[in-house]
Amino acid sequence: MGKPTGFIEFTRDIPTKRNINERVKDYLEVEETLSTTKAVEQSSRCMDCGVPFCHSGCPLGNIIPEFNDAVYQKNWELAYEILVSTNNFPEFTGRICPAPCESSCVLAINKPAIAIEAIERFIIEKAFEKGYVKANPPQTRTGKKVAIVGSGPAGLAAASQLNKAGHAVTLFERADAIGGLLRYGIPDFKLEKKIIDRRLKTMKAEGIIFKTNANVGVNIRVKDLMEEFDSILLCGGSTVPRDLDIKGRELKGVHFAMEFLSQQNKRTAKKVIKYDHAGNTYQQGEILATNKKVVVIGGGDTGSDCVGTSNRQKAKSVTQIELMPMPPKERAENTPWPNYPMMLRTSSSHEEGCERTWSILTKEFVGNEKGELTGVKLVDIEWKTENGKMGFEEDPKTERIVPCDLVLLAMGFLHPERAEMLEELGILLDERGNIQAENYQTHNPNVFAAGDMRRGQSLVVWAISEGREAARQIDLHLMGQTELEAKAVSRLDTQQKVVYG
Repeated sequence: MGKPTGFIEFTRDIPTKRNINERVKDYLEVEETLSTTKAVEQSSRCMDCGVPFCHSGCPLGNIIPEFNDAVYQKNWELAYEILVSTNNFPEFTGRICPAPCESSCVLAINKPAIAIEAIERFIIEKAFEKGYVKANPPQTRTGKKVAIVGSGPAGLAAASQLNKAGHAVTLFERADAIGGLLRYGIPDFKLEKKIIDRRLKTMKAEGIIFKTNANVGVNIRVKDLMEEFDSILLCGGSTVPRDLDIKGRELKGVHFAMEFLSQQNKRTAKKVIKYDHAGNTYQQGEILATNKKVVVIGGGDTGSDCVGTSNRQKAKSVTQIELMPMPPKERAENTPWPNYPMMLRTSSSHEEGCERTWSILTKEFVGNEKGELTGVKLVDIEWKTENGKMGFEEDPKTERIVPCDLVLLAMGFLHPERAEMLEELGILLDERGNIQAENYQTHNPNVFAAGDMRRGQSLVVWAISEGREAARQIDLHLMGQTELEAKAVSRLDTQQKVVYG
């Protein structure tokens, strides 16, 4: 590596965040991009570790030591070429990825990990600044046509790869704008939508066709897609949220988190709020946290996004509750290096103000005679493990009603919607309700599936990986061979050929 002593000379330094008092007044991104000086310093910390476990930690198989070395050498174009050889959208993962690669960093055994995610963001922003990111349409076309249903990260990645292979790609999105979860799920303070639009401009110039307000099976006939296209790729995501079937669920003021978040994303984009991300009319009007006591049920990223959005809407108070016990502040013993660690994480939204509690069971939603939410009945629980299975017992002495005006259910997603589209395509589902697809190919040989629709609720980085791999299988199916890059696997894996693109 360029500086063998870098990991000794410098410690971990992550991007600065905008001042809390200022950032809660708007929806601009909280984190800033590393300066050139900081990026070079951080990349110099990458050791000549022999076996780069970060490769196996990254779902995309990013070639991390090599692009770190290029940054240290200030060879921005080489760093960009290495990065995009495995990742179509580093501007997304450089902002919203939990960075499992950093958990697998060899340096992280006894020191703070290299700031890989921040370096990734630096590289792609430098590439846009220098003009390295250009439309690169294929030299020849194959004459094959592929339809992609769903424009989230999996669909976008697949579209990019299939278009590169020379196929004519049309991407169908039921919402009014391209992006899926990136557009109407992730708040702008984590990912400003101009970042998506910048990428879409390049993809359109490369020949990819985007169709919005195109709900396949509703206003787009499945039969027409099957007749017009040689292959269909389903990337509709896992969009059915986990509900809480308890007394008072019907009260006005209890909402799914994604309804709340997608509405705010439309406000930020200065759009008229008439429909949600699924194209359905909102049943209870606008959902706002302004001057309300908010309770967020669910301790994950979506719950954190609800916290940050509620603070920006000037909620009176925000409380986030979680059924599971509080994670340890340091890496848990059952997730040793190089595994992704179970540990307490504090997001920028939590820093802005929020009461967080764990081991809490929600018993009932309480309302008034007008059908409006006035409180939520909670009870503390104690987790126990018996015969290898976790269970809990309630502590009846702790049962209480917490006053609140708005409850946001952020407990994850179950599976794709059971749309007629799937039945018409002859798609089979697995025991979890996800699409059955071996090597991304469904029971219908001309129909493929990728992303959360296939693997279940997961990360954006996994969705991009799924889209890339599905594209490779579709290209192989259509042409009998493929030159699309395979995933760059860990050097530890001696059973697979390492392909660096």
